[in-house]
Amino acid sequence: MKNQKIVLYHVAAWVLYLAYSLIGIYIEEPKYPWSLMWLQSSFTLCMALEFYYCYRLVYPRFLNRERLLYLVVGLGSALLLFILCRYLLEENLYPLVLGFQNYSNGTSFSYYSIDNLYYATPMVVLSLVVYSVQDAFKKEKENKLLRQEKTQAELAFLKSQVNPHFLYNTLNYLYAQAYPVSEKLAEAILKLSDLMRYMLHDSPDGQVELEKEVDYLRSYIQIFRLRFEDRFFVDFQVEGSVEGQRIASLVLIPFVENAFKHGIADDAANPIRLQLAVKGQDLLFEVENHIHHHQKDQTTGIGLQNIKRRLELLYPNQHQLTIQNNGDVYLVTLHLRLGAVFGKTGPKRNSAAH
Repeated sequence: MKNQKIVLYHVAAWVLYLAYSLIGIYIEEPKYPWSLMWLQSSFTLCMALEFYYCYRLVYPRFLNRERLLYLVVGLGSALLLFILCRYLLEENLYPLVLGFQNYSNGTSFSYYSIDNLYYATPMVVLSLVVYSVQDAFKKEKENKLLRQEKTQAELAFLKSQVNPHFLYNTLNYLYAQAYPVSEKLAEAILKLSDLMRYMLHDSPDGQVELEKEVDYLRSYIQIFRLRFEDRFFVDFQVEGSVEGQRIASLVLIPFVENAFKHGIADDAANPIRLQLAVKGQDLLFEVENHIHHHQKDQTTGIGLQNIKRRLELLYPNQHQLTIQNNGDVYLVTLHLRLGAVFGKTGPKRNSAAH
């Protein structure tokens, strides 16, 4: 429906322009209006062809994609389209059908082309203006929709914090009760309590220090290890400097959770592999696991569709997520652009958890 309205607006604009031009010709040249009206009609048709060639083909493909050479070639071909279209209609077809032409006999094509560059140029500019305005409105509408979705997600997250707060306070109580009985159990409860504290941590921009996010992943791995004791094999490698960087909180954990949920964690020959590499402000995070085809955890997680949407909201045009599944091995690769913590730097660190 919306596209139909846009088409109607365009058709109405051209019809009004042509009607205005023809009426003007009839008023100024009442004795010999028909030849001029035919020429004005063909002139308008050529302008329309040039306009939509730029508006629908050249600008959408080349204007905002850093393809300057293609853009220049496209605009040059648009000018040529106008010249050829008008030349074929007014200098070739009209003499055969209507018995007149626009330019005098003997006019060379080179002179005709140079003269018509003046008439062809305005449509290149006008189509750019129309396309840019329409594209700006489209992007503003998309940004408004993204802001609404982000607000709704934040409200849903705030509502979900009621139970985690209760659980966090309960864990602190359980830690105090368990410590006299079993120090190992108490330490596990304390680590789980730390995870809950991190999950409830908030910041004005929704981001945390990357170093804390990495520590959270390590703590999560240690908590999960309690279920398997010595039969739990995870290779977690961190390369590059994680200090002085910021990342959206809990944006990496869904991929780790998914690997633990559906992967094989008790095979020493094929451990779950987690690799996080930082170079400058570019982060690469890979999670690879062999797929468990038999027993599967039925608990619900965040879900890949939700994390994909979250990445689109948090890192628009600043991330790339690829997921590969050959039936035996599941590989997730995430590239994203980090934000810096101003005034904080740190040395390069290489660490691993096995």
